[in-house]
Amino acid sequence: MEVVILAAGQGKRMRSVLPKVLQPLAGRPLLAHVLASARALAARRICVVYGHGGEAVRTRLDAPDLVWVEQNPQLGTGHAVQQALPHLSDAGRTLVLYGDVPLIGASTLARLVEAAGRDRLALLTVELDEPSGYGRILRDAEGRVVRIVEEKDATGQERRVREVNTGILVAPTARLRDWLARIGNDNAQGEYYLTDIVGLAVEAGVEIATVSPETVAETLGVNSKTQLAALERVYQASIARRLMDDGVTLIDPARFDVRGELVCGRDVEIDVNCVFEGRVELGDGVVVGAHCVLCDVRIGAGSRVAPFSHLNGAVMGEACVVGPYARLRPGTALGNGVHVGNFVEIKNSRISDQSKANHLAYVGDADVGTRVNIGAGVITCNYDGVNKYRTEIGDDAFIGSDAQLVAPVRVGRGATLGAGTTLTRDAPPDQLTVSRARQQSYAGWKRPEKKN
Repeated sequence: MEVVILAAGQGKRMRSVLPKVLQPLAGRPLLAHVLASARALAARRICVVYGHGGEAVRTRLDAPDLVWVEQNPQLGTGHAVQQALPHLSDAGRTLVLYGDVPLIGASTLARLVEAAGRDRLALLTVELDEPSGYGRILRDAEGRVVRIVEEKDATGQERRVREVNTGILVAPTARLRDWLARIGNDNAQGEYYLTDIVGLAVEAGVEIATVSPETVAETLGVNSKTQLAALERVYQASIARRLMDDGVTLIDPARFDVRGELVCGRDVEIDVNCVFEGRVELGDGVVVGAHCVLCDVRIGAGSRVAPFSHLNGAVMGEACVVGPYARLRPGTALGNGVHVGNFVEIKNSRISDQSKANHLAYVGDADVGTRVNIGAGVITCNYDGVNKYRTEIGDDAFIGSDAQLVAPVRVGRGATLGAGTTLTRDAPPDQLTVSRARQQSYAGWKRPEKKN
């Protein structure tokens, strides 16, 4: 089997310079969702027919398993499939998909392919309460499909038909090639409709099978930002249902977004307005507070992320507490039982078990030992404007508030830095190191007064 994906539409109603098939749904382009379903079928070849903004589409989504075919000019869906025919084998079958119908499921497509067999034409159809805008499926008295009529060309009686064509179909490639060579453009749009092959199949005595999707949402296309937003909520709701079926507690499933892959252990709890990007793994008993953003993060069992925290490219051990208002940047690795408090930022650093930075600190390019206490206002000065250097802090060290550690520098095991210290040389283990200007008071000093 081979797949042709029609992705040449301009999408004028999107009001965007971004090609329609690159508009994002759950953090990925619309076309990427369709490609994922096509690849799940193990197709021998996938042809993408592109047009408007084609080079941008190719640059974003090109892959070794894709064949790109340009449609120029764009003369309808039948004309679009014709552009892919030179790349298709007559010995097989062709599945036609659409780059702006992102929720089509691989299981539905597998049933459609099975219904087509080796020599039938199989159509994906659906019944809608409001079928306006769709081509209607017309059947004879025995219920056999005889043709599809587009709404612009339909009579009043035909428009009352609720069964509509989704455009997704499977056909024997050799017959498809013959049918497409015979269709015309004598219609209201002056275009070559792919749906006209149905009438030709009837004339040839080819059996036409129909399959319905598991959900209507699988067949919905995107032509505007309003429709895109509606499908986003449909997609997120389906993920929420799956997670809750697996035992995850979502405080409000309607306020929850996954823009990648979310893997959860047992008894995970997620509060409202959290966003998960890339691949996120949450261990057993993890609690994520409200308004958090997690991107490419792995969190160990029993850890808690307090509200308004932003974690990106980080790994957390078990029984950690992070936030509120904490930021973990790429390269951060926390051991077990680590506390990272409010307004603390950590980047490219390893924080070992039981260490704490509870408030208002920046730890960058550092290796922090076990049971270290990092006070408020502490900064590792790791960048000299050109190069970055690392800071090493030994086990059981105590870093007093408002200290600056100018890398490269090492704090020995059990060392204490007094508050306000600017450390430019290594601090010996088990000693107090203080670096301060002498405190002085000036008798008779007066504050300057504002001149009138």
